Amino acid sequence: MGWKELATAFLILHFAFMAYVLLGGFLAWKWPKAIWFHLPAIGWGIALIGFGLNCPLTYAENWARGNAGQESLSRGFIDTYIEGVLYPERYVHVAQAVLALIVLVSYVGFFVLRRRRVRARAQAVGIGQRVS
Repeated sequence: MGWKELATAFLILHFAFMAYVLLGGFLAWKWPKAIWFHLPAIGWGIALIGFGLNCPLTYAENWARGNAGQESLSRGFIDTYIEGVLYPERYVHVAQAVLALIVLVSYVGFFVLRRRRVRARAQAVGIGQRVS
């Protein structure tokens, strides 16, 4: 694998991670234990946005691009590939709110489903039935 291919692999990995941050809560609807992997991903995403941190995947992509003789990204991953491409830059806060809402919906759905499953299990083993 050459440096260009490695840079592309980091780019794809970055998009995959962002998709997981956005949609990973929905995976937990089917596989409840997945929530434990999604929580740190959400925490990392919030930290990146809230504290203006740079993602290590961006550094890795820039490192591979540099070794391939390409220019490094002059801005961050989101600034380069998302803002101004998927939505106008002036709507960054609207986009963040919509994305946060999607994650929130996934978590509300997860907890509703979890509660139903716990109740169904309890009823299946006879817990919570009234004694006459």
